[in-house]
Amino acid sequence: MNEVEEFEELRPLLFSIAYRILGSVGEAEDAVQETWLRFDGAKTRPASLKAYLSATVTRIAIDVLRSARVRREEYVGPWFPEPLLTDPYEDPARSVELADSVSMAALLLLERLSPLERAAFVLREVFGFGFDEVATAVGRSEAACRQLVVRARRHMEAGRPRFEAARQEREELASRFFDALREGDVTGLRELLAADVSMVGDGGGKTPQFARAVVGARNVSRLLAAVFPRLALVEVTCEPREVNSRPGAIFRDRDGRVLHALTLDVLDGRVQAIRAVLNPDKLGHLGPVGDAWATHYELRRAGRPPV
Repeated sequence: MNEVEEFEELRPLLFSIAYRILGSVGEAEDAVQETWLRFDGAKTRPASLKAYLSATVTRIAIDVLRSARVRREEYVGPWFPEPLLTDPYEDPARSVELADSVSMAALLLLERLSPLERAAFVLREVFGFGFDEVATAVGRSEAACRQLVVRARRHMEAGRPRFEAARQEREELASRFFDALREGDVTGLRELLAADVSMVGDGGGKTPQFARAVVGARNVSRLLAAVFPRLALVEVTCEPREVNSRPGAIFRDRDGRVLHALTLDVLDGRVQAIRAVLNPDKLGHLGPVGDAWATHYELRRAGRPPV
């Protein structure tokens, strides 16, 4: 293979590393492209192309994350990662780690870590790189990297639920959830929700969304049953999909344009959290983006009684 082919073979891995560090599809793709430019301009060929490219994309992602944190502090409302439908990198030996690490819940836990802790944890715990390779990537000694990973692991384990549902259980519960959602079945929805369930939207101040988090099975079920069945009045469709390796859905307007992406966290046989990404800036990689405000106003007009 020539250099381009070798790079393209490693592109899925590079993107997956960058996405987990950054939580952004667009920024991850830019980091991979910058990695190619640096590789293409290098005068010598590295002994291990995988190690070299992985270290390069990690260093780029760390720099991007440091600058992005300032923007996230000024972000309007809750900040969620950009939804990812398919992780391009596959490794059967680490399939569980890869799936768990890309969930919305895990990515939000990673947000609590420092950029170096996050990068070291992703490389070591998710992708299984040796500490020597981690040290090269983050520019610290192996001993320092071990400490970074220990601290990161401690934070991640403290924030993770103890008994997360298996994939089949998640899928079965999600199927029942979306059936009840389409039918506006308040009782059915309430039975599927944890008592302290929360529903939160990330609109970035650019779309109509919940004024604040909605908490509690009674409140969430009533809101869902009141709002989502009415979307059929304006031909909004719900397309159940796996989003960030968890049950979810993509909502589209009548022209097939994306309005928002929704994910479910399932724990102990109940939906524990519902997260909706509505910010149009975070949806472009899923396809053409619809006008959420236009849909919102059309829905309000459709719900008015005739004069």
